[in-house]
Amino acid sequence: MREKLRVLIWVCMLLWGNCLGSFVVEKNSLKVTSSGESIVGVYDSAIGSFGVPKHGGTLVGRVVYPEANKRGCITFDQFGMSFKSRLGALPVVLLLDRGDCFFALKALSAQQAGAAAILIADDRNEPLITLNTPEETPAFAEYVQDIAIPSALITKSLGDRIKEALSNGDHVDINLHWRESLLRPDELVEYEFWTNGDYECGPTCDSQLEFINNFKGAAQILEQKGYTRFTPHYMTWYCPASFILTKQCKTQCINHGRYCAPDLKHYPNRGYDGKDIVIQNLRQACLFKVANESGKPWLWWDYVTDFAIRCKWIDKYTKECADKVIQSLGIDVTKIDDCIGDIEADAQNPILEAEQKAQIGEGNRGDVTMLPTLMINNRQYRGKLEKGAVLKAICAGFQDATEQAICLSEVLSDIETNRCLENNGGCWEDNIANITACRDTIRGRVCECPVVNGVKYYGDGYTHCESKHVYLTRKKPSLQNRDSGYTYCESKYISLMRKKLSLQRCNPGEIVVWAIILGLGVAGAAGYAYYKYKILTTWIPRFAQYSALNNKA
Repeated sequence: MREKLRVLIWVCMLLWGNCLGSFVVEKNSLKVTSSGESIVGVYDSAIGSFGVPKHGGTLVGRVVYPEANKRGCITFDQFGMSFKSRLGALPVVLLLDRGDCFFALKALSAQQAGAAAILIADDRNEPLITLNTPEETPAFAEYVQDIAIPSALITKSLGDRIKEALSNGDHVDINLHWRESLLRPDELVEYEFWTNGDYECGPTCDSQLEFINNFKGAAQILEQKGYTRFTPHYMTWYCPASFILTKQCKTQCINHGRYCAPDLKHYPNRGYDGKDIVIQNLRQACLFKVANESGKPWLWWDYVTDFAIRCKWIDKYTKECADKVIQSLGIDVTKIDDCIGDIEADAQNPILEAEQKAQIGEGNRGDVTMLPTLMINNRQYRGKLEKGAVLKAICAGFQDATEQAICLSEVLSDIETNRCLENNGGCWEDNIANITACRDTIRGRVCECPVVNGVKYYGDGYTHCESKHVYLTRKKPSLQNRDSGYTYCESKYISLMRKKLSLQRCNPGEIVVWAIILGLGVAGAAGYAYYKYKILTTWIPRFAQYSALNNKA
């Protein structure tokens, strides 16, 4: 009980430390352009962290306040209501009241009813807040991912004035501008992605890994063509001094409690704990540092996706597996190890110290408190973590509209990242047969065993691929491997692409079974031969004698 109380106090201290930081609400501009009331003007509205904001663009629509289901917590089809705009009419921006259900559920109800966007009027007089996603449960995560319309929160006073104008029979037309949501400091768009190396933490980990897989190709093209500068970041916490010697700190922290990844959601079958996650985060940060110094920062995307495929399982979430992935990408493992340093030392780690400082906001930038978080030009991205939406937001960060168009056209038209041209992309290859598992796609390079002349190759695509061909065992003495206990039988590998000898691994048990079957076959053949011999030498002469006696009679 005392141990659980300590854990609770530790978690509370961590959360209190985050609450002391600054939080910046990302806003967009709402302009009322037409109304009978004197509410024409420009107002602030808070961008929702779900849906797809039209970064760099404008949405023009007509506000509708429903007669029933004013909070939008029930689907509108139960009331026979639809908000799909008629041909030639302005899109409908649905105004709903705050309360009774999650913001995201209101947005989904509005979208299903045909609305082009949603405004949520606050129910109290207070500063604007960000419309965040609900708690991370599978049910909520599923419908949040389906939201595709933009959403915004407006003040109670503006909401009341719009409702009053609508009740008087006036039309309220508005323009929603997202041009102010991204800064444009120079010709290069800078963005950073706050993530972690945990792959078994529920919907959050699933969504961020899916985003990395889908966005990898576009990110590498943007970086290689000089449009963007990307930086990954990792959140860590510290263990309070009074808890350093506890089991929780020892299993969740490195460097004597300085850098921790508290395992707030326990997954008993995961096979690794917070300490392993911190080490993996540090390894990813060091890999990016080494790759960036060599002029190839885009290798970070390959490492993260490859590690997730090859090493995320219980028995593979290890340094050995990570080193194999690093070596396959042509990166010096010793440089990574030097960067990581001694994780058991009672000393600071320069990389993680910099990460902790980067978590603290400055100026217009608030503290980073949630994972995953995407920052574009030093402003937090609000919207769906999906390739198309994020790409539009990044391209909207350019100063010139022409550059925005070039950014999108370059990425969407260039479907190959050309990663296979260097070191074969870290994938398997057969130089003799000129076969490779590396393929360039718009999602980046993938390592998949190929199909050659109708023959399918099988394997992991990284270290080995082999086809399902027939092996003809040659009559040569077998080679016994004393270490493994397996017998290697020399065989000839029949293939249209290559003709060379290979060794086929045979199980000793299989050899015994085949020996028994062969012995039974030989015994059966011998018995049958003996049976024929007895017939010829014994039964046929006797039969002939009886036949002769019958003829005499």
